[in-house]
Amino acid sequence: MSEISLLHTLFRYQAWANEELLDAIGRLEPDQHGKERHLSIRLLNHSFVVGRIFAAHLTGQAHGYTDDNTLEMPTPTELRAALGASDQWYLCYLETIGPELLSEALPFVFTDGDRGCMTRGEMLLHVVTHGGYHRGEIGRLLAQLSITPPWDTLAVHLHHSEPLRRQAPAAQ
Repeated sequence: MSEISLLHTLFRYQAWANEELLDAIGRLEPDQHGKERHLSIRLLNHSFVVGRIFAAHLTGQAHGYTDDNTLEMPTPTELRAALGASDQWYLCYLETIGPELLSEALPFVFTDGDRGCMTRGEMLLHVVTHGGYHRGEIGRLLAQLSITPPWDTLAVHLHHSEPLRRQAPAAQ
């Protein structure tokens, strides 16, 4: 499996996991679980903002963010649309670059003013792992409310999106 192919798999997984989690957040009653709902949206919005910041770094454009979150929180519907568009952007971006560009180091400035430098591949991996970290935080919040969080694993995604994998012969 090539690096680009693996990244495609990880970003398809992230898009699926974001949708699953947004469905779960959408079932939180604002009156009963308002604090946890707000925190969940805030964490997922942070993940979105970081994704957009790194998309700008990857393309050499200004991102316009002065922090790693926004002051105003989007509605779950707005966040779903924004995250979906961002996830699609990454999948399209992976269609436009060749494997040789993954090792290209790009300097950038963090929102706090510190300088940084990462390869394109490192940036892409950062976006995926960062999103997984915060989805896990939200899953823990849901579990503390006795709400079963989505089963957010790559294995579940692969078998959900490619059901024929379940028919593969078992290893001996």
